[in-house]
Amino acid sequence: MKLKEIVDSYMRKVPEVRDYCERCLQTKRWFGSVVLMIVDAGFTSIGLNYFKTVVPKVEKFRREFVNTGKVTTLQDLAAADANNEELERIWKNKRSWQVVKSIASYLVKLRSKKKLSEREAFIYWAKHSRLEEWEKDPVGKMNGVGINTFQYLRMMGGINTVMPDKVVKKVMGEILSKASIEMPSNDIDFVRLVERVARETGYKAIELCWMTWLIQSEAGISRIEKYREILPKI
Repeated sequence: MKLKEIVDSYMRKVPEVRDYCERCLQTKRWFGSVVLMIVDAGFTSIGLNYFKTVVPKVEKFRREFVNTGKVTTLQDLAAADANNEELERIWKNKRSWQVVKSIASYLVKLRSKKKLSEREAFIYWAKHSRLEEWEKDPVGKMNGVGINTFQYLRMMGGINTVMPDKVVKKVMGEILSKASIEMPSNDIDFVRLVERVARETGYKAIELCWMTWLIQSEAGISRIEKYREILPKI
């Protein structure tokens, strides 16, 4: 089979993925709240199940802190006490909170320096970030931010790219194997190869990334079916 035929066979299983990715590229996930996108990235950074664990907790944070006015801006988020009992009840991992607070603090400074809105500051950072230099990036250098969190943030900031996480590698590895394409040995080469595969097959790299997550099944039900009601909200 040709590469495009192989990729098409996977993408046909998740036709809704294009809409979800478009919202991500427009920095409109989580109702367009940069605060919630940063919280999402921080919680996701420790590798727990995204739909079962992270999404319900971010939603709880939204209800208890954003909707109540306790945390509505990045400044509020940066100033939040990670040892606060209310925050700990939502998410106990202090490393995650440190990631959240560090990113929020950086974006607050960037926003002030460039005279931008929160969303504009997030997009500005993403546009000026570089994959090959991710470890030197102000966000990439933060304790607890690995290449996956860095790429995830870039995607939510509007960059059409991919996360080199284990699920993306597993599914893309299957596709590459079927197409007799060698799997790269390092993360940066992997991201660049998936971006090239996307261009050659008529998709966006971010669409291939989301596809790998959504075709996975849980208890015999595909995630795109199981979480159909949740996905349009996030």
